[in-house]
Amino acid sequence: MLYLDNSATTKPYPEALAAFTSVAGQYFGNPSSLHKLGIESERLLKEARKQTAQLLKVHADEIIFTSGGTESNNMAVKGAAFFHERRGKHIIASSVEHPSILETFHQLEKEFGFEATYIPVDGEGRVSAMKIQEALRPDTILVSVMHVNNEVGTVQPITEIGKAIKQYNQRILFHVDHVQGAAKVPLNIKEANIDLLSLSGHKFHGLNGTGVLFVKQGVEILPLLSGGSQESSLRSGTESIAGIVSLAKALRLSLEAAEVSHLEMSAVKKKLMNGLAKMEGVQVNTPIEGSAPHIVNFSVPGIKAEVLLHMLEDEGIILSTTSACSSKAKKASAVLMAMGKGQAAAESSLRVSFSYDASQHMADKVLNCLEKSVTKLKHVMR
Repeated sequence: MLYLDNSATTKPYPEALAAFTSVAGQYFGNPSSLHKLGIESERLLKEARKQTAQLLKVHADEIIFTSGGTESNNMAVKGAAFFHERRGKHIIASSVEHPSILETFHQLEKEFGFEATYIPVDGEGRVSAMKIQEALRPDTILVSVMHVNNEVGTVQPITEIGKAIKQYNQRILFHVDHVQGAAKVPLNIKEANIDLLSLSGHKFHGLNGTGVLFVKQGVEILPLLSGGSQESSLRSGTESIAGIVSLAKALRLSLEAAEVSHLEMSAVKKKLMNGLAKMEGVQVNTPIEGSAPHIVNFSVPGIKAEVLLHMLEDEGIILSTTSACSSKAKKASAVLMAMGKGQAAAESSLRVSFSYDASQHMADKVLNCLEKSVTKLKHVMR
């Protein structure tokens, strides 16, 4: 089996699994307890927080552990909106954000009276810092823009956007969904003027149910969970020490391998995109320049994405349609529609996403099997 759906989830590192098992079996004490087992668990928690902070080049007290990207995104957006709504109720996002951002924005609009502005993107799925700056208002309290688009891989100009926001008003909070970019596309949190940033462990070979929200020192948000003082009183509930330790280990391993794996993934991506571009009836949606090294999105207009996906699966190739969070809805890709790619392309898009084990063989197999499958389907459709 050739697994090429790493943007949906990655296979955990053996070391991350071993860390989880070891900690869960030996250090099961509640880190809030005062006895020996609790103190041991608290020590591991502090070490994991310190290591995660060092890897992200931030302070340890700026790290809040969560259950994953969706929780981190909700916590950042709702927490910021509710805490700062007395200053204003205007919030901004790009039109191609992850559903966990867009649906959160919609909920804030519908149920809590916030006003949202959605910034359009160009044909490559990129939002401009200038358009965001033009949308800023005296009552704007939050801007949320993802770093790497989860469907097409477009890298947003986060540093430029952060600079534009802070030039307008230092008090406007800047949230970045860094879930797809972590350990794949470098991002300097401090230089980009980021106030809140989301990570998800299972996107970089950690385990499901682990995540991080970076909250810059001095930034205040309203907790969504009440009941205890855990995680700087921003996320009540007993921490999953095993999950947190495994996340820290997976992040370290991924960042250590990033430079080499980036080159390998980029080479495979280039070969795959060149081959797709030469294939009749195939439309490449991922930008050639300014996109992440691990994502290639393409469409075969006239052929249902599901049908092609299962034909490739029969050949031992696992990939996906749209976002994993919305693929079962069987809707056209909202991202491709926002990019102006058209209904036919949006309804037939497939995403290939690889990781550190990317190889030229992968690209060859995808291209060969895809061409064979498309030819067969077109013959049947005649």
